[in-house]
Amino acid sequence: MLEIDIEKRLRDFDLHLCLDVKQGQTMMLVGDNGCGKTTLLNLIAGLDRPDRGRIALDGRSLFDSDLGIDLPPEARGVGYVFQSYALFPHMSVYDNVAFGLRARKIPSQDIDLRVKKHLKEADLWEVRRAKAADVSGGQKQRVALARALIIEPKLLLLDEPLSALDVRRQAAMRAELRETIRACGVPCIIVTHDLRDVVSLGDNACLLEKGRVAMRGRAEDVAGWGADQE
Repeated sequence: MLEIDIEKRLRDFDLHLCLDVKQGQTMMLVGDNGCGKTTLLNLIAGLDRPDRGRIALDGRSLFDSDLGIDLPPEARGVGYVFQSYALFPHMSVYDNVAFGLRARKIPSQDIDLRVKKHLKEADLWEVRRAKAADVSGGQKQRVALARALIIEPKLLLLDEPLSALDVRRQAAMRAELRETIRACGVPCIIVTHDLRDVVSLGDNACLLEKGRVAMRGRAEDVAGWGADQE
């Protein structure tokens, strides 16, 4: 279970959030641009630091301002898929997926076995030697997800994971992504602006407005409220 109770001063407003995501559930995070969605993911992942508060995963503090705890990103057990995918363009598909394991000094034989398994499951084995810059948008998305999953994360964070794909590819990838996330069985937060993602991928959803929770509930209820506002 992921537990969040944090504050962070941003340029235009104070982000103040109290949220939790249960084991195996997916929380969809929606709201206007600049409301704090990506900032929240970065705070959870350890790429940015709250001013105060606590972030805990399975009862283990990732950040606690009172106790002086602030674990580095690589020690948090978080798999993060960035909106731009953040792949290394001149590295191969294989090397991109292996990167996190090499950074953790995993033995090379174990790396080979785990990378092969994830690439085959993601239907990427045949393009393993291709540069990440040269594969399709859908394949880039799979590479980014495989790189996040191969470290066996305790938590998944995805920032607009389908926004770089054309509409025709989004529907197929949405179903594929849902199955992959469900199979992991860990808490997951997905940032999106697409109400189809909210209904298809989420167990529940949270609407942010200027760094605060404006609405929270079942994914279909929040999506319905958002549709009414358009």
